[in-house]
Amino acid sequence: MSVHTNRRDFVKMAGLGALGFSILPSLYGKVAASDRLRIAHIGLGGMGNNHMKWFAALPEVEIVALCDVDELHLGQTKEKLLTMQPNAKPELYGDFRKILERKDIDAITVATPDHWHAQIATLAFQAGKDVYGEKPLSYSLKEGQMMLKHMEKHDRIFQMGNQIHAGDNFHRVVEIIKSGAIGNVHTVRLWKTANTKELGSPTVQAVPKTLNWDMWLGPAPFTEYIPEKCHFTYRYFLDYSGGEFADFWCHIADVVYSSISPKGLKKINARGVGYTGIADAPKTLDVDYEFDGLKILWTMAPPNVPGAAEKGIGAHFEGDKGTLTCDYNTRSITINGETVNDIPTIPITNPRSPGHQQNFVDSVKSRKQPESNLRYAREMTIPMHLGLISYRLKRELTWNAEKEKFVGDKEANRLLSRKPRKGWDLV
Repeated sequence: MSVHTNRRDFVKMAGLGALGFSILPSLYGKVAASDRLRIAHIGLGGMGNNHMKWFAALPEVEIVALCDVDELHLGQTKEKLLTMQPNAKPELYGDFRKILERKDIDAITVATPDHWHAQIATLAFQAGKDVYGEKPLSYSLKEGQMMLKHMEKHDRIFQMGNQIHAGDNFHRVVEIIKSGAIGNVHTVRLWKTANTKELGSPTVQAVPKTLNWDMWLGPAPFTEYIPEKCHFTYRYFLDYSGGEFADFWCHIADVVYSSISPKGLKKINARGVGYTGIADAPKTLDVDYEFDGLKILWTMAPPNVPGAAEKGIGAHFEGDKGTLTCDYNTRSITINGETVNDIPTIPITNPRSPGHQQNFVDSVKSRKQPESNLRYAREMTIPMHLGLISYRLKRELTWNAEKEKFVGDKEANRLLSRKPRKGWDLV
């Protein structure tokens, strides 16, 4: 009998399915070894180490495997884990497929470069694993469709790692917007200030003996090894990611999708400036989105609205009764010329998160999708993909939201997917 089946049966018997066992650690302090979630971490760079630290701190979790294509990352992360849990005995892997073969692993976390997100998650669903996957959700729009199809087919749980989704400030902003306090929202301005540091024009180097460069590339086009294309700075290359825009879009668009659920996207118009060196993702990017009755305007500089200049990232909601400006931790509401940071008469209606990682653990146990679930995350990620396509083609695009296709534009539609490199189409 599978581990998942045992837990589901126990949940039913205990009558705690709706609570997702979230009360157990605080009530009892310790969790029986037979009921601990066995997790493997795949991708062990900066965010992968955060995954390890976050989940290692949860008493319901046992970290049983670590995986990275760089042996240095593997060794360093194991040492960090042992400082937290001296008795931990994680198995080390260079190929994530070995982890998916293990029947004793319940769930994985994925913090690889973006171009690997979708294949690893989809293969994990097929293998009966639940997935906590880093943002952005996928490299392409079609990959997101693939992920959703297989997650639902195999009845799996998925949480996207946009950790700010669990923050109290975002929850409160959603309550205020949904209350109608600022009226009908017709425009939202989103921004993230750009890091304009150049990578220069580095040359090809020998692949380090500790790195499996072929597997690092995986489904992406082959290229000779250049250190700047690997590890953290990979995101400045369109073969692997979409620059700071792709990195931060979901962090601030999240509060928009949680509060007003934009529908009927029609037009996408991106204008940007590239780097002068080797990087080819946008250095700065403005994108205008036209939805049914709503405009969302993305910039990489603060908009000219009160309070925006001092915020490196933010959202400014404009309604027919007032405005609301927020970032991760603050908010200000202006109605009839008066600015406040809260409206106490608006009740608390959103259940507060137990923590983003705890929410995932609870969901795996209860078999109920978490807060930042795949269906929600995919819908929120679509505009990011389309903005990058408009940037690459340097023109406005017309979108059919129902069919998820560009209207009369074969060139743009081809960019909704990418054929994996030969030998790396693993799904």
